[in-house]
Amino acid sequence: MLTKLDSRAHTRGELGIAMSRNGVPEQVQHQVLDRFEELGLIDDGNFAMQWVESRHGARGLSRRAVAMELSRKGVAPDVIDEAVNHISDDDEARAAVELARKKFRTSASVPEPRLTRRVAAALARKGYGPDITWQAVRQVKEELGDDEW
Repeated sequence: MLTKLDSRAHTRGELGIAMSRNGVPEQVQHQVLDRFEELGLIDDGNFAMQWVESRHGARGLSRRAVAMELSRKGVAPDVIDEAVNHISDDDEARAAVELARKKFRTSASVPEPRLTRRVAAALARKGYGPDITWQAVRQVKEELGDDEW
């Protein structure tokens, strides 16, 4: 298990699944994972905060998308809520606008209305809801001088 922690931080849930795959009895799993927490080798709260910073800050994922990823990694719901609450509505809107700008720039050769649909779809894949998506699309189109909206 320690070698697994060499590559990157893991959640308690991820390590539990790995131990189950290796046939480690559940009681032993709990003892090992408790000891790892005592030693500071695993910390789901810290992991969640780093994951939020990485996935929202660097990749522009929405709160909802980050929360789903953390849930799949076995992070407790209360830890997820605390971590994703650090992403404000303004942070999320700014990230959506930045992603829309980037997508409009890189897809400038695509004709309308296909370009708008493509940008909206890219934002939806990042986990943004329709309100934020269309607000970001409108803002970027206005910045670009498109008065269709």
